Amino acid sequence: MIVRVLIVDDQVLMRQGLRKLLELEEGIEVVGEAADGLAALDLLPSARPDVALVDARMPRMDGIELVARLDIPAIILTTFDDDDYIFGGLRAGARGYLLKDTPPDELVAAIRKAARGETVLGGVAAERVVAELRSAPATPDLADQLSEREHEVAVLVGDGATNREIARRLFITEGTVKNHISSILRKLRLRDRTQLAIHIARSS
Repeated sequence: MIVRVLIVDDQVLMRQGLRKLLELEEGIEVVGEAADGLAALDLLPSARPDVALVDARMPRMDGIELVARLDIPAIILTTFDDDDYIFGGLRAGARGYLLKDTPPDELVAAIRKAARGETVLGGVAAERVVAELRSAPATPDLADQLSEREHEVAVLVGDGATNREIARRLFITEGTVKNHISSILRKLRLRDRTQLAIHIARSS
């Protein structure tokens, strides 16, 4: 599978550097570059990217607003580790938040994960999310919204367990775990495992 990537950054050198880096990777194709959000939106119909790498702060339209308007997975790649950018980006729908000092192999892995619909958080962003989880107010009545088995699965997701680990603990198949998680996300109206983990933490 070829992952088509759109690079959105107001710094020419950064765009060119990312292009050269990604073009060395098998299975990744850079299909366009844009200097801001408006230019990126103009490129979408012709470029048809699978994933967008988006800087947080740009002229005309910043990365947060752009992410909210995209219908493809986006990773915010920036130098800023402010809470406003991290949580603003995630609330807007970003699949990942990485700083520009992220090692190349981790960036490439993040792009592939985002293309599969997974969420990727760099060290700083992950720390901020965990801190938010610990300080967030509780959300009651989680057990009332889920079946007993779904509740068991949700709690294990909140503990950071993988599908394989959950399957082993509950003596069910990984396919059954995936089905339970899909049902849980649908019932709770959540987008992915990260949002589910946050929801579980608030309910505990």
